[in-house]
Amino acid sequence: MREGRLGIGLVGMGRGSGYGRLFVGEPRCQIAACCDADHRALALFQSELGLPDSRCFTDYHEFLTVEMDAVVLGTPIPVHAEQTLAALEAGINVLCEVTAASTLDDCARVVDTVRRTGKTYMLAENCCFWPFILEWRELVQAGRLGEVFYAECEYLHAIPELVVDPATGGAKWRAHRAPLHYCSHSLGPILEITGDRITRAMGLGGGHRVMPDHRFPGTIDIQVGLFETRNQAIIKLLRSSVAPRDSMHYYMLQGTRGFVETDRAGPSMARLYVGGEMESAIESEVSLVDSSLPEEARAGGHGTAEYAVVQEFLRALETGTKPSLDEVRAMDLTVPGIVAHESAMQGGVWMEVPSFG
Repeated sequence: MREGRLGIGLVGMGRGSGYGRLFVGEPRCQIAACCDADHRALALFQSELGLPDSRCFTDYHEFLTVEMDAVVLGTPIPVHAEQTLAALEAGINVLCEVTAASTLDDCARVVDTVRRTGKTYMLAENCCFWPFILEWRELVQAGRLGEVFYAECEYLHAIPELVVDPATGGAKWRAHRAPLHYCSHSLGPILEITGDRITRAMGLGGGHRVMPDHRFPGTIDIQVGLFETRNQAIIKLLRSSVAPRDSMHYYMLQGTRGFVETDRAGPSMARLYVGGEMESAIESEVSLVDSSLPEEARAGGHGTAEYAVVQEFLRALETGTKPSLDEVRAMDLTVPGIVAHESAMQGGVWMEVPSFG
């Protein structure tokens, strides 16, 4: 702490700048330092904030020598585990963008290091903090849908140019991210709504019809994962980064008394049916913005979800308690996708999902 405020370090000034603007506007915090391997991205954010050169770095390990309370990792997924571990070992708390890690071994290393160092770790899974997801959680917790026994989630986001460079044909970092690895935007809200965790997984999908000249994990046409939870519910997940579709998130929960689901255009609408309360499903608009929050809460993007992530992280730091998406819950939202992709590579066998709790 300096001047009674939390010192925040920002890493990865592309994605990280959204969170950066929220921390800049937070009176309890100050930006201690920024880091990006790209000189231009770093210079743009440095200019925006008016930061001195002494607080801007292109080398991550030099950046970690600055006195700070927490780092926000907005870097490519392949370096999340390595950068998380280095920060924790330096005695710094971590807010990490999704996903937490790319291998089961790295997931275990993150959990073990958090426990050994006693530092705070939170996964920045913004979709769990959308207002309608929080409303659905209350709906389920109140028992209005009965027992939830089935759920669906989809995230189709056609970004082939971010997977393979269209000019050179060279692989970008997302080329090595299998579709099912990027599962937390989809599974995260479902698991947070139900309070459940996944115990078994299987996956299918390994074709390269959309981008036949580029056979990387990230150019797989589409993958589907099936998951069984501790409460014996079934979840189906559909994921692609290259299938030609409008970008979409979709969520559906089916209970013994009713169901709730979004449309496939945003989401922008929801349908709800509760047996005994209504004769047929009713439709309502879905907002990604919590209107009760101040205007500056939208600065991070994705409605007010990022603002809510920041507030939860700060709450944990100030109270010394675990954030809702701590190191164990982070792996509940990360590991099933790793296991499901491995299942797909083995022809779709059912595999156990390890627990780090």
